[in-house]
Amino acid sequence: MTSSIPAPNKGATQGAPLLEVENLKVSFVNHGAVTDAVRGVSFNLGCEKLAIVGESGSGKSTVGRALLHLHPRSARVTADRLRFGQTDLLTISEAQMRQIRGKRISMIMQDPKYSLNPVVCVVDQIAEAYLAHHKVSARVAKEKVMAMLDVVRIRQPERVYALYPHEVSGGQGQRIMIAMMLITEPEIVIADEPTSALDVSVRLQVLSMLDDLVSERGLGLIFISHDINLVRSFCDRVLVMYAGRVVESIAARDLDNAQHPYTRGLLNALPDIDHPRVRLPVMQRDPAWLSE
Repeated sequence: MTSSIPAPNKGATQGAPLLEVENLKVSFVNHGAVTDAVRGVSFNLGCEKLAIVGESGSGKSTVGRALLHLHPRSARVTADRLRFGQTDLLTISEAQMRQIRGKRISMIMQDPKYSLNPVVCVVDQIAEAYLAHHKVSARVAKEKVMAMLDVVRIRQPERVYALYPHEVSGGQGQRIMIAMMLITEPEIVIADEPTSALDVSVRLQVLSMLDDLVSERGLGLIFISHDINLVRSFCDRVLVMYAGRVVESIAARDLDNAQHPYTRGLLNALPDIDHPRVRLPVMQRDPAWLSE
């Protein structure tokens, strides 16, 4: 285990894209009022670590959930193109989506405290994710779970095996969530703030593990975060979202050269221990950005 964040994969975007998203729009209807949460987002995803950053409410998680049909029926999801390999995610049935969701595309939720079932032990929750897509015996499922606990670097998996979510630490809970989402060997992983609830040392371990999985399994990772310093060091590319739009797409290593005033504002608002300031600048927002 290294003590630093894994370096981005410089050759990440080569080859055919795993996912193609063009002009994705998501709106929610509540008592006749329409809220446009995502407004024309476009991007491709290859075997790489793609970050989506922005303030709370910018539409980051909404994009991830739209890919897996996780929004309520009242949501309006449209796109000019939404393809996963040869599959059109816009037109497939719910039965077809169940064969993709969790098996070929997985989503790691933000906080295990709210995502894990508190009355079901760890082993049964991970095994359920595997058994939902594979017809195998309980013994085979248990062996698969134990192997996956080792992959996510859970020490003493035999002890953790029968514990309930409230009996494990925050770091272990997040690793258990990751194990549950990776046990089916997906091609794409959507990680929604997967390290926000972790302390620094555990965060580095989880990032290192995700980096290994991207490089070793060749999967695509969509890393949703508000931590620009983290994605600058960890990801290959960055999409910057403001009010449901992507205002800038840039290589993570080039973030310091970002051109859009919103991205510049996010960067300028970051505290810098080497260059302390009396007061951090306040974000300035221009209504014209909504129509760009």
